[in-house]
Amino acid sequence: MKCKLCKATAQVALKSHNAAFCPDCYKDFFARQVERGIKGAPGPGGKHGEPLFTREERILVALSGGKDSLALMLELSRQGYDVTGLFVDLAIPGSSDVARGVVERFCRAHGLALRIVDLAAEGLAIPLVKERLKRPVCSVCGKIKRHVFNRAALDGGFDAIATGHNLDDEVARLFSNTLRWDTAYLSDQGPLLPAQPGFARKVKPLWRLTEFETANYAFLMGIEHHHAPCPYSPGASFTTLKGVLQRLEAAMPGRKLDFYQGFLARGKAAFARQEEEDGAPLAPCARCGSPTSSGELCGVCRIRAAVAATA
Repeated sequence: MKCKLCKATAQVALKSHNAAFCPDCYKDFFARQVERGIKGAPGPGGKHGEPLFTREERILVALSGGKDSLALMLELSRQGYDVTGLFVDLAIPGSSDVARGVVERFCRAHGLALRIVDLAAEGLAIPLVKERLKRPVCSVCGKIKRHVFNRAALDGGFDAIATGHNLDDEVARLFSNTLRWDTAYLSDQGPLLPAQPGFARKVKPLWRLTEFETANYAFLMGIEHHHAPCPYSPGASFTTLKGVLQRLEAAMPGRKLDFYQGFLARGKAAFARQEEEDGAPLAPCARCGSPTSSGELCGVCRIRAAVAATA
């Protein structure tokens, strides 16, 4: 195959774009997709929404040690954005320490600022939470991480918190929420969740790029990443949904992006209106001040109290 742009020997073929690229042109392709993602996603009527952020703003990038978040951090830095990394150490033996080392080496190698939050110091080490709470650990871990991301962005004075969620992640989440008709989640799903009182702006600049496309970029850029799955994740429903969607994409290239953009342009607004009418009102958590709709304490403060009560 020949590169679509320069006609050199291609090394990456993308069926969804009916194109193949040499390494240098592929890096340019990846950068353009990130740029397009930052410019905004389709809104009602197909019009583009507002940009995710600008070069004048400070962006906190959540780093897991995986290829997606590290690729995002590197590309945003290469494009001149003001980025700082955030690593949440979950204290999972044999996993968190390896991921932390990857993130620290990555940031040192590229001269990027890094902040670390240690959940063990917060009394919320994930193995401890798993041991003491009789709830699915993945959902609890996700709730804690989102809480930490938000607080770190607000307390650090950042304009937005960026995550490395790619198109596969977003479509699998959309599929899951649609299967359950979860209005609350469908109402705010998208690459941009604007700031609200008590909530930092949340952005997903990789929303146009698949996991395969991000993996190719990470390989071509020589990014060392943590690739072992979380030891607590086997059996997670997300993995099953991603497999279903991968088979659909293989048979119908480009369908994932069409599905996601179609939802943003024609479906999301309806769920947002319904949630605005029927959603539970938010009030500050009595302990930490974070907005919550679940009573006196937010979900994370309830987790913290439950862990302490079973000590």
